[in-house]
Amino acid sequence: MSWLEQKIRRYEHARWTSDDNRQVLPFAWGLEHIGGRADEPDPRGFLRRFSAETIAHSDAWYATEPATDYRLEGDRLTFTSAMESPWAENNLVRARFFQAKKSGPAVVVMPNWNAKADNHVPICRWLNTLGITALRLVLPYHEERNAPGHERADHLVGPNIGLTIQANRQAVMDVRRCLRWLEQMGYGKLGLLGTSIGSSIAFITMAHDRAVRAGAYLHVSTYFGDVVRTGMTTNHVWEGLRAKVSADELREYWAPVSPFPYIHRVHGTGQRCLMITGKYDPTFISELSEEIIGSLHSNGVRHEVLRLPCGHYSLGEFPFSWAAGGRFAAFFFQYLT
Repeated sequence: MSWLEQKIRRYEHARWTSDDNRQVLPFAWGLEHIGGRADEPDPRGFLRRFSAETIAHSDAWYATEPATDYRLEGDRLTFTSAMESPWAENNLVRARFFQAKKSGPAVVVMPNWNAKADNHVPICRWLNTLGITALRLVLPYHEERNAPGHERADHLVGPNIGLTIQANRQAVMDVRRCLRWLEQMGYGKLGLLGTSIGSSIAFITMAHDRAVRAGAYLHVSTYFGDVVRTGMTTNHVWEGLRAKVSADELREYWAPVSPFPYIHRVHGTGQRCLMITGKYDPTFISELSEEIIGSLHSNGVRHEVLRLPCGHYSLGEFPFSWAAGGRFAAFFFQYLT
């Protein structure tokens, strides 16, 4: 192990341990959140069928119409989510609008899991300097959208199988409603930028929405369940799952909200992908990152790759943040402007 890898891994571990509000929550099948019954006698069978049918008909599952109540006050956009969750706070979508021009290119920005209100604001302002408008989405169960009694976004990634599926589906539908609003506002060259779970949500959105020309993905992986099982920052989530489901089962159950099953949908569309990975990332481990990059290649998806000698948290620090920012700036400038 090189001195740089040692330094990066120590930094990653220190950042991970600085959060003291993680809890191992109780396991639940949560089938009532995805059209099933809470007392389903065969939850495994239900989820196997649900996963296969959902992926086969994902166009319909992720479809949404534009919202009817878009409201922009200052730089704050709100509208009703297409997915009704059990918490009213979460059903009002919020986003912050960073306008560069009144038309032209625009990018929807999706931050990382448990991002605070100021996270990714510098990215939006950086895009503005390039003449690109940005719309920073508040993900489900984040900031004002969080469920009462929760400090963290436990419902977006948690040991409730069905609720996690519902929340990630909701996130994709929220992004698509953001795209429709940008179109209504006169923006015709649209892109996506997502970090960590935002990367997963952004890729699934692009695979189902041809209005997206280009997507930049910071931290990339294959299956949602594999990230939760192997990642350092989701260790407490896997702890709540491991006694109830196997690795293979979790991969299958959460496949509908994973990027990997939808890679083939991007082939031949002309859409462009930029995949940015950290070689020493203990959350989106490099083996999984390389697997999805290899699948993009084998499926003929137009993509570029930036591999940096950093980890998950450290991608946001100098000099890695500058390297990533310069690369996705050039990427969007080339394909959106």
